[in-house]
Amino acid sequence: MTVRLYDTQAQALRAFAPREPGHVTMYVCGPTVQSGPGIHHLRAALAFDLLRRWLARRFGRVTFIRNVTDIDDKVLQNATETEPWWALAYRMEQEFTRAYAAIGILPPTYEPRATASIPQMQELIGRLIDAGHAYAAAGDVYFDVRSWPAYGALTHQSVDAMVPTPTPDAADAAPGASGRMGPSAADSDERGKRDPRDFALWKGAKQDEPADAVWSSPWGPGRPGWHIECSAMSRRYLGPEFDIHGGGIDLRFPHHENELAQSTAAGDAFARYWVHNGLVTVGDQKMSKSLGNHLLAADVLAERDPLTVRYALGAAHYRSTLDLTPASFDEAEAALARIRTFQERAARVLGTASPLVAADLPEAFAEALDDDLGVPQALAVVHETVRAGNGALDAGETDAAARALIEVGRMTGILGLNPADPQWRDDTDGAQTAALDALVRAMIVQRAQARADKNWAAADRLRDAIAAAGITLEDSPDGTHWSLDG
Repeated sequence: MTVRLYDTQAQALRAFAPREPGHVTMYVCGPTVQSGPGIHHLRAALAFDLLRRWLARRFGRVTFIRNVTDIDDKVLQNATETEPWWALAYRMEQEFTRAYAAIGILPPTYEPRATASIPQMQELIGRLIDAGHAYAAAGDVYFDVRSWPAYGALTHQSVDAMVPTPTPDAADAAPGASGRMGPSAADSDERGKRDPRDFALWKGAKQDEPADAVWSSPWGPGRPGWHIECSAMSRRYLGPEFDIHGGGIDLRFPHHENELAQSTAAGDAFARYWVHNGLVTVGDQKMSKSLGNHLLAADVLAERDPLTVRYALGAAHYRSTLDLTPASFDEAEAALARIRTFQERAARVLGTASPLVAADLPEAFAEALDDDLGVPQALAVVHETVRAGNGALDAGETDAAARALIEVGRMTGILGLNPADPQWRDDTDGAQTAALDALVRAMIVQRAQARADKNWAAADRLRDAIAAAGITLEDSPDGTHWSLDG
């Protein structure tokens, strides 16, 4: 067994082994909760949910940290007189939590808020000042990028070639994989900066900002910069060195570059592997509010079954750009229907007297996930096993059918895509299914009676009415069974 991951810093696939045998440590940049989640947020969170599940299978324990940035320029800007920034942040955090849970994303081991780690951030800033890599100026504190020769190591850029990233207009934010947009407006201020590429570690209090968004510090009242938050929180919960740092590809620069620089300049080894997920586009266009294609998670989940959404967002390779269209969800729904139909058919045919067979994960499935989390290839194994299982049922090969049923359940369970899992059922669905079952069974009885009476015209009418409703009948020695067309 060799797990390989694409390390963004190395720009190559690397064999992965946790620093501590049997225990993987992961830190993933979570959302800035200035507004509700978009579909790109769910794709990013799902990519690392899938990775976490597979690493837990391979190595055992996974400590998974996903932070919440609850103090930020945009959080303050979106607050109102009737909803202060901290109330807005909490309400939006709850929206993210609900959306994550809806598509089966496992809760993190810890989910720290930035505002709960201010002392740790100040301690880290103090270490950087003492080491000569940061300086105070007019109430702010900046990281001195030219004092650290390794700055640019993550994205392989030289300092002189870097251009400070402007902050886009908030009304036309075009979020990428994580919704981040580059440095905040305050980072672009020239208040005491020695170099325009230097970035804020601490931001001095401003008169137009709320008094409760200010903390005391050795450099004057203020609040932390964005980048220092993740360095401090990852160190607090995982220590000075941990296995994997994850996030959207749009976070590589400047956010992750700055994290790496400030942590290593302070003497921490920091992340051993850097893993980034790809962007989300809609109709081959990057999501943008001005283009009207900014998909909100709540809107998508209101229109589509959550399991379908999970399949559609997870079926592409995590590093690829995912282009979402209505067909993406239709294809996911059809794929899940094929899996569900096989599971129901196999369970019905095999019954409680299923033969005892030895079955584990197919080797090809495990090899696909070992190779940089190859979910598309793993799903191909799932569907091939479904086809083989249906073939075994057709041939009456009960051992092979039972083995396929077990394998499909285990593979889809690891991916969080098992239609038979109770988490994907609710009381409403159960009541609707029971009502439909009663109606269809009544028609099946009527059809059987018509055939027994040799009233072929009536039997055909009933058959056609059932088929027109998208229902397939399967006649077998133990009776007639129905399923929705996949």
